Parts: sequence; structure tokens; C-alpha cells
Amino acid sequence: MKVLVINCGSSSLKYQLINMENESCLAQGLIERIGTEGSGLTQKVEGREKYIVKQYMKDHKDAIKIVLDTLVDETNGVIKNVEEISSVGHRVVHGGEYYSSSVVIDEKVIQALEECSKLAPLHNPPNIIGINACKALMPNTPMVAVFDTAFHQTMPDHSYIYPLPYELYEDHKIRKYGFHGTSHKYVSQVAAEMMGKDIKDLKIISCHLGNGASICAIDGGKSIDTTMGFTPLAGLAMGTRAGDIDPAIVTYLMQELDLTPAQVSDLMNKKSGVLGVSGISSDFRDLKAAAEGNKRAQLSLDVFHYRIKKFISSYAGALGGVDCIIFTAGIGENSSDAREASCEGLEFLGVRIDKEKNNVAGKVAEISAEESIVKVFAIPTNEELMIARDTKELCQL
Repeated sequence: MKVLVINCGSSSLKYQLINMENESCLAQGLIERIGTEGSGLTQKVEGREKYIVKQYMKDHKDAIKIVLDTLVDETNGVIKNVEEISSVGHRVVHGGEYYSSSVVIDEKVIQALEECSKLAPLHNPPNIIGINACKALMPNTPMVAVFDTAFHQTMPDHSYIYPLPYELYEDHKIRKYGFHGTSHKYVSQVAAEMMGKDIKDLKIISCHLGNGASICAIDGGKSIDTTMGFTPLAGLAMGTRAGDIDPAIVTYLMQELDLTPAQVSDLMNKKSGVLGVSGISSDFRDLKAAAEGNKRAQLSLDVFHYRIKKFISSYAGALGGVDCIIFTAGIGENSSDAREASCEGLEFLGVRIDKEKNNVAGKVAEISAEESIVKVFAIPTNEELMIARDTKELCQL
């Protein structure tokens, strides 16, 4: 059984073709600049040189057609025909309160995704476009939607309700939704396997640290709280996102600087975070290089690490203890400095890092010291595999 995993952005498309017999990735690729000049595809197959296609693609249907053509290409492909693809798994950012798990896509699902588009206007529309493009090109192939928000639908109401007039939740669905759910779910399952324990018996704190970042409290395999909220802007300081701030700052800026709602949103989402504090970059590698001689660069890193530490501590309280902490995504997987700084001062929880073990990047590793009561892991995330697993399970029913 081969599953094609599709992740559509507004002008990009990522894909992987996964052989579910052994969960190996047969091919993975990226299409960029859909709808503009300079669009093209780059595909990677293990043991081969990168295959690059430079071709104008006016829309996502064009892009998916080129993906399929590339996968079956006589020289650069990995399958003989499209019929070898048994199902397609689509990453969808927002499923709202409609879905607490992945689902086979039908017209009712498409309608629900359209309803959720007002909650995720930058993400759901291209996700829907990708689904419709695949349906047009592969009308007889079953398709599954896997939601970033679904994993967090197990949060109790006292965790997801905001202390606003309750009618805003009832009438406008304003609540915490959380994101990165597929990643948090995957790495928590890997951690349980590494510990040789049933995930139902574990209290886990998962730190997905990339340009976008979130932390999730997981009790018995279920999300009970997470740092991102109604939108992915909440929680940690991120690459360009502010994270949690006093909400009165928004109205203050609108009044003092005569900013529109769109301008404030742009400032909070694209000009804040470590970029805003440092004034240098949203790339943590740049900040690390500049930190020694630049006070603001170091300050931006300190703010980032402090908030991670603060949320880990608060989630340990919410969980009533913690058995393991996971670091994942680009920074979490690759930055030993970030992991060490984020755990420094957590000795009161029983957290101790082994500096030698922590000197690892991009690999699954336990990085806690022998005497650490809490296990600490670096685990590369694999959202595509998680999507493929859900797709396989649903399409075999």
C-alpha cells in the first residue's frame, strides 16, 4: 500500500510517497512559487541526485499533475503508474470542533473545511484547493484529511475556554484550538516506545520548536493543554510571532500609531518574536552567531528559552507531574544550546541534561542524565508518516 501525502500552502506544495509495508519514503518533493514565474519542483529519492523541474504552474491542479507525472517518470519516478497510489492523505490545518480525528473526505467534509476557513484564512483555502485538485486528477482514489487541530480536541473545557463573554464561544467559536497536533501526537508515541511504556500511563510535555513553536501537555496520550490558541499566534515567542502579550497592547497600538486591524495583525505575526526583539533575523542560527557581541540578539534568545521553561513548568503543574519532555522540529531537533537553555533551572522538577548526550542533531536520542527523574528526548518529527498512518488506517476499514 502506497500513500501520497500532500501539504498545500498558498503558493507551495510539499509531498511524500510512502510505502506503508515498511513505512519507507519512496520520494519526497517540494513545489514553490505556484502561480508565479519561476515555479518549479524539486524531488529527492534516496540514493539519487535531486531531480528538478522548472515549469510554470498556474494553480495547484497544475502542480499536482506535475507531481504525479514526476512520480511515474520513466527515468526519475518511483512507481510505474498512478494506480499504485492507493490513497492520499492531506494535511489540513483547521478542523474546528467538527473533527477530533482524521476523516475520509467527502462533500460534507469539504463544507466543514470551508466553514473553518474563517478561522484559518491563510491555511484552509489552499488545503481545500489541493484536495479538489487531487480529486479532479484522481477521482477514484480515496482521500483523507488529517487535521493539525484534531489532537487537541481532547482538551477539557476549562482549558480551551477563554474568560470572555460565553456567547462569543457559542456564536463565533472563539476558543483555544491549538496546532501542531500531528507532530505532538507522533513524537509522544515515539517517546512512549523508547521508554517501553504504554502511552496511557505517561505524562508528557512535547516542545515543537521551529519558526512556529508550541508546547503541548499530554496525559495518557491525550492533549490536555497547548500554548497556541484561537490562532497560531499565541503562546511562545517565535520566529516572527509575538506569542502571549497583554491584549490591551493591540488597542493601544491602534490608537497611538493609528494602525488598522490588518496592520496590527501583520506586526504581531510577521514583525515580532525573536525578529522583533533582535532586529536582526528570525533565523535562530543567525541569532546564535550574533549573540556574543549583540545584546538584543542574546535577549531574543533569552526570551525564547525563558518562555519554553515557563510553559514546561506550568504544564508539569497542570499534568500533576511529568515523566518525559520532548524536543522536536527544526530547533528542538537540532539545537543542543536551545535544549540545554530551556531545561536549565528545571532541576526542581527532576530534569537534568547530560551535555555529552545532548550533543546531537537530527537524530532520535535520550539526552537526560542518568540521575534525571524526568526523561528528556530529542525526537525528529515526522508529520507526513503520521498522516500516512491515519490514511492507511481509515482506507483499510
